[in-house]
Amino acid sequence: MRLRTLPAVCAALLALGGCSSVRLNKAPVEAGQTTATGAAGADAASSQGTGAVASIQAEPLAAGANGGANGGAGSGAGPAADVARSVYFGYDSYGVDAKYHPVLVANAQYLSAHPSAHAQLQGNTDARGSREYNLALGQKRADAVMKGLEVLGASPSQLEAISFGKEKPRSEGSTQADYAENRRVDIVYK
Repeated sequence: MRLRTLPAVCAALLALGGCSSVRLNKAPVEAGQTTATGAAGADAASSQGTGAVASIQAEPLAAGANGGANGGAGSGAGPAADVARSVYFGYDSYGVDAKYHPVLVANAQYLSAHPSAHAQLQGNTDARGSREYNLALGQKRADAVMKGLEVLGASPSQLEAISFGKEKPRSEGSTQADYAENRRVDIVYK
């Protein structure tokens, strides 16, 4: 049984690794919004934003604490409380980093073992960029997580990918750490 899952895990790693090379065009910053780098431009913000992601750990959401996006996780739906339910992304990116593979594996295993479970994948972005651009980027992030979960054994009928764009931030500040906290997909069990 274990040998049959090895090819699926390898295929998932290859599929997720391939996603990281795809880049979107740079999002224009809306009037009145500035990054922590001032007028240095998107490339400087990109390099700082990437470093900020490395400091975020894939921490599980505590039962009953919704963090603004937890939804049904506090109701007892979904895997154990020690299973992380968020995947974070680099600035202007929708490629799932390999360090979040354990998050995908744990959630896919839960979904595989519970065929009646349903997870909503909520894509989020930081505040930079237009509303339309961020909705599209949030959707691409949610779709990337959904594809990863499917490759690891979750049924497509159990998953729903949606985007909130920049409308549901977890952190209201405008530092690079705040932006990094908001660039995520939350896995919310219903």
